[in-house]
Amino acid sequence: MNSPLSAIVVMGVAGCGKSSVGQAIVDKSGGRLIEGDAFHPAANIAKMSAGIPLNDDDRAGWLIRLGQELQACMQAGERPVLTCSALKRRYRDTLRDAMPGLVFVFLELTPAEAEKRVLARPGHFMPASLIDSQFAALEAPHGEPLTLALDATQPLKALALAVDTWLKPHGERALAQTA
Repeated sequence: MNSPLSAIVVMGVAGCGKSSVGQAIVDKSGGRLIEGDAFHPAANIAKMSAGIPLNDDDRAGWLIRLGQELQACMQAGERPVLTCSALKRRYRDTLRDAMPGLVFVFLELTPAEAEKRVLARPGHFMPASLIDSQFAALEAPHGEPLTLALDATQPLKALALAVDTWLKPHGERALAQTA
């Protein structure tokens, strides 16, 4: 491989478990979790809270900001693990442009399971009414380089182990540290 793997993006629709899986990866790797939702501008949060899906223009500046955060984390000597829906190929390419060698972990689940999970999430700005728009926008990253698709309904430890196992052949140091 020409460049070392630099950072991980845990991606998928709302409710797939990005934050939980990202934290499980960080717990093993010692990296730094970056919650993509924390970087949405107030206008995006207001729009989603009102049940209005974001469009490409709404996401453009947010994705650039996330790329900058990935770069800042790496420059600080930390390994970023970003949670970001990254629903479309062009969104992922924006992040790849900011951070060469970026790895994507795609958490797959059904619309029914996503809705069930979002309904069970207290206090989040993303309403379940937007689940259908998330799946409509989703361009699954199957076949894209440095992308691992996983069943989001598997236990967290199993998902973190699957990421670790997948990264090893790519020359990445093991995410799991000696317990």
